[in-house]
Amino acid sequence: MTYCVALRLDKGLVFMSDTRTNAGVDNFSTTRKMFTFQVPGERLITIMTAGNLATTQSLISLLEERSKKALERDPSILHAPTMFQVARLVGQTLREVIVEIQSKGQMTAASFQATVIVGGQIKDGFPTMFLVYPEGNFIEITEDTPFFQIGETKYGKPILVRAYEPHMSLQDAVKLLLVSFDSTLKANLSVGLPIDVQTYENDTFEIATKTRIEQEDPMYQSISKGWGDALKSAFQTLPSYDIESGKRQK
Repeated sequence: MTYCVALRLDKGLVFMSDTRTNAGVDNFSTTRKMFTFQVPGERLITIMTAGNLATTQSLISLLEERSKKALERDPSILHAPTMFQVARLVGQTLREVIVEIQSKGQMTAASFQATVIVGGQIKDGFPTMFLVYPEGNFIEITEDTPFFQIGETKYGKPILVRAYEPHMSLQDAVKLLLVSFDSTLKANLSVGLPIDVQTYENDTFEIATKTRIEQEDPMYQSISKGWGDALKSAFQTLPSYDIESGKRQK
């Protein structure tokens, strides 16, 4: 399974993904799920993937192969004029990969589905993000929906809904996403460390920060423990429910 999240802030974009591909009692493996395409000073595009590994790897391989000589191999996401057109190309390529696999009779249709988050900025445009579905269609991030999740989304969503603010700093956004990931990691074995993190500041067309957070990372451990302690403390301050009063009301 997978957990990937992308946030849009007033100041820029934040991306975070886990790296686990298999989970079992004694069988763990990791692979990168975040990929960046860049033309310095002109565009920066980040893609995160979830779903069938063969599908997502084929998708990224095709996008990379078609981007090596953009002028000779249109369409390329390094030559598309807008982020909308980038999302459209990613959707078309994803659909192309799925149809090809399906035509070979490999597994059932649902077995090789994948979803993708595409985010970034192209010069003369604004920073934005898209959620691309297996069918190739997509939706764009909005003020009402300021973040996208793919993969195992349900455990980490509540903290995002409650704590997200568009004006928060990139650093606080990373902290927020780490809490979201920590809740998911503790609830689902199929999502695991290391975690890849990338931030982007508006109109820079370059990566602001990029790192991989390992299990022993002291800041992650501090945030994880601090969040757990804060939840326990908050729980203790809540009023106890009067069960006898509830019975009488019936």
